[in-house]
Order: sequence, then C-alpha cells, then structure tokens
Amino acid sequence: MVHVRPRELYAGIVRIGIVGAGALGGTFAALLARAGYDVEVAARGAGLDAIRANGIHLTGAYGDVHARVTANETLTTPPIVALLCTKAQDAPAALTANAATLDGTTVVVVQNGLDGVDAATRILPGANVFGLLSTIAANYTVPGEVTVTAAMPSLLGRGDGPADAETVALATMLSSAVPVRAIDNFRGAQWSKLVMNMLNAVPAVLGLSMQQAIRLRGARRITTMAMREAARVGIARGVQFGDIPGLDDPGLRSFAKRPLWLAQALPTAIVATMGNVPNYGSTGQSLRRGVPTEVDALNGAVVREAAAAGVAAPVNAVLMRLVHDVERTGRPITEAELVRSVRDRRQPVNTVGAPDAL
Repeated sequence: MVHVRPRELYAGIVRIGIVGAGALGGTFAALLARAGYDVEVAARGAGLDAIRANGIHLTGAYGDVHARVTANETLTTPPIVALLCTKAQDAPAALTANAATLDGTTVVVVQNGLDGVDAATRILPGANVFGLLSTIAANYTVPGEVTVTAAMPSLLGRGDGPADAETVALATMLSSAVPVRAIDNFRGAQWSKLVMNMLNAVPAVLGLSMQQAIRLRGARRITTMAMREAARVGIARGVQFGDIPGLDDPGLRSFAKRPLWLAQALPTAIVATMGNVPNYGSTGQSLRRGVPTEVDALNGAVVREAAAAGVAAPVNAVLMRLVHDVERTGRPITEAELVRSVRDRRQPVNTVGAPDAL
C-alpha cells in the first residue's frame, strides 16, 4: 500500500490518475496538469475521443486552462494518487476496471452520496482510500470542455474522527493545484453535503437552472422540504453533521426544526452563492446529456436511510421517481405537475415530519 507522507511532498509526487472526466474529473485533471503533475485520465466514449484530440479545456473561476493529458479507457500506469470522479452508479464498474493499477495506491473518492468510500474500500482492499467532498460548481455539457461557475475549497477526510497526518499531507499536495482542506468527521460532512445535494432534483425535473427554480414559489418550497427531510433523517440516524461551507451541525439541526416558510432562507442563500451563470447541478446536467443520473445515490440515499431509521421520507421518494420519469421520457415537467405530484403523495404514518401545505 502506498501512503502519502509529508516527506513525499518534497520528493515530488508527479503521477496522478483521474478516473472519470466529467465536470469534476475534467476540472481536477486540468488544474493538476497546470500545476505540473503527470496526469493520466480514464474516460469513455465521446469524452475520451475529445480529450485525445484536443485535451481538456477549462474555463471560468479557475481561469482559462487548456490541458493536454494522457487519456485511455483505463489507467495504464499505476499512479501515486488516483481521483475517482465518476457518477456514483458508475463507480463499482470503474473501480473494477482499473483495479490492476489502483489496488495498492492512494485513492480519493470524489463523489456525492454516502457510500463511495466504503465501496472503494471493499473493491480495492489494498488501497489507501480517502473521500473528497467538492462544492465546486462546474458545468460539463460538451465533451472535453468544462466551465467552473463557482470555485470553493474541496474537503478531504475519512471516517468520523479527526483528520490524521496522512489526510493533512494529501490535502497539502492537492492544494498545490486546487484548494483542498483536511477536515474532521468526514462521515458527518458527507451527510451535510447530502442535505445540500437535495438542491439537485427539483430544477432537474423542471429542466431549469438552480437559479431559475429557486425563484418559483412551489419549486422553492419543495426543494426546502426535501432538504429539511434529509436533515431530519440524518438526525434520526444519530448523525453529527460535519462542517462544509455554509452548513454545520447546529445550523442543520436548527434548519430541521424550522417551519417551511422560514426554512426556505437556506436553499435561497446557497443558490445565491452560485452567481448568475446558470447552474444545472449534477442531476440536471446528466438529464440534459441524456445519461443516467445519480439520483439513487442522493434522494435515494435519504429514502434508504429513513427506512433504516424506521421512518419514511416521502418527498424524496417522489422526487426520485420524478427524476427517473424524466430520464425515461426525456421530457421535463411543469411546476404545477411537480407540486401536484408532491401534494398527492401518500403520507405514511411514521414520517420524519408532519406534511407541509403546498
């Protein structure tokens, strides 16, 4: 097993593998290449063809970067550090396909949801696995081209204890290319990010940006309901929420108790930090490209964790179904259809909160 130690920073870590070259994978690959690292990207289909032909073109908040990187269907050279940047549903297959070069190295799972680090540890028992939470807002709609609309520090950690020396060293190394901070209580931070990720589904099914959706009364209220439901499920599961930009344990516990009219301030404030460039979120971008979303790892995670706690999460269950409907039909729904779907949901007896009036 290769461990990242402080002395290695001065010897120069140059071989970086990136598995998955979408919005985040493309961002990290371009920035690491700009910082002088030897980057190899594992990609597929049109994305692989575009990177081989023209490299990765990154624009926006990190500047204009045109990075020429090695690109193959799987990694061909064992890296010192590898970043797994696929969608959650694609991670097991990607890890298995790259196991020959990844098992025995340091693997950083850059993913939404709760299960990525555990899945990587199970598939790559010899790897040194970390998790990375990114709140970078990046749009990827054309193969090989990424636009960063909001640059925020990424958060590195593992487990639910304090950040250890290896975590700090690895964060320092990655920060030579892109801001990364080592954090305590990574599992709790995953839950905080999961609550934030509840911003995704509503604009996705409406075919709107987050900025457009948050201005609509019904959409804003349902987004708030989904976020508050996720926070309440976390509390029911005994979670101590970790700190991420804009969210922490006291704040989320307070948010979970607020009436709907007051709780709407949180998603509105988060979307305001995204600026004016349309942000479609990971779910919306997948729908716009006609590829499967990771809704099962986001809203689906809330539904599964609610069941484990012996309660229900009806709003997130409806949103998960609606995203899958739009995946299948390719047709966004109207705000009226969204409101009707949530209003008409069957309200289970044992939920994490009383039904809200829409």
